[in-house]
Amino acid sequence: MKIDRLIGILSILLQQEKVTAPYLAEKFEVSRRTISRDIEALCRAGIPVVTEQGAGGGISVMNACRLDRALLTSSELQAILEGLRNLDRLTGSSRYELLMEKLSAKHSELPAAGRYMRIDPASHDTRRLAPRIRLFQEAIETHTPAVFRYFAPGQESERVIEPYLLVYRWQAWYVWGKCRLRGEFRLFKLARMTGAGLLPERFEPEEAPEPGDIPREVYNPDRLSLTAVFRPEVRWRLIEEFDPEQISEQPDGSLLVSFSWSDRPSLFGYLLGFGTRARLLGPPELVKEFAEHAEEIARLYREVRGGEREP
Repeated sequence: MKIDRLIGILSILLQQEKVTAPYLAEKFEVSRRTISRDIEALCRAGIPVVTEQGAGGGISVMNACRLDRALLTSSELQAILEGLRNLDRLTGSSRYELLMEKLSAKHSELPAAGRYMRIDPASHDTRRLAPRIRLFQEAIETHTPAVFRYFAPGQESERVIEPYLLVYRWQAWYVWGKCRLRGEFRLFKLARMTGAGLLPERFEPEEAPEPGDIPREVYNPDRLSLTAVFRPEVRWRLIEEFDPEQISEQPDGSLLVSFSWSDRPSLFGYLLGFGTRARLLGPPELVKEFAEHAEEIARLYREVRGGEREP
């Protein structure tokens, strides 16, 4: 968008002594004519931009208006840059790459990225979710409603929301917005959407509540309360996935875990991943249902083995 480009050009001019129109055109992937019009727009806005023709010429801002980057120490600037790199890794984009270049210009004393610390919060589905993240970024910036097919445990529905905020929480991406179907603000997980798009209209922003420290239970009110016992050789995984307070070592070395889960299908898949190293203890009706589920799987493979069904 033009306003974003104007802000970007101004930021570069405030931090560098002089740049050329071809340099700016390449940075922002536009023509030199477009850059010339942008410079004119900045001048009309009262910003003292100076253009010099010929060899050694270029575009600059009067010295009195330059940004004093000495306000930031190298350590502080490095922390900012690392945060911006993480945003790009999370979103699978290069949205913040140009901003990093602007901030680090002429700071040759900054250590190379990853020299002392490497933080990579990107997940396996970052590439798949990146288009949805960019779509909701646009929707939030332009106050445009978004429509998508949403898949929740046990149901799927067409949703239209007025988006206000992208949220990275619980190792996943969500969008916080007002759901027109429910008439209230909710979190929607980006990985559970298909066919996301923008509607040809605008909504009037309202005073939106903050997501705050919302527990998962708010969005999964019917969570299952469970007890299971695990073999000691999977302790490493339990330590990673549960709070230590939830794990109790038994006299025989097995590990008793009390926990909650959002829905039956994903719970059954999780427990089956442990094979014979986990056993569900309660509640009794769920144990019975899980046993029937496991028996269905066993019957399927007995039929395959017996030649009654093709694999």
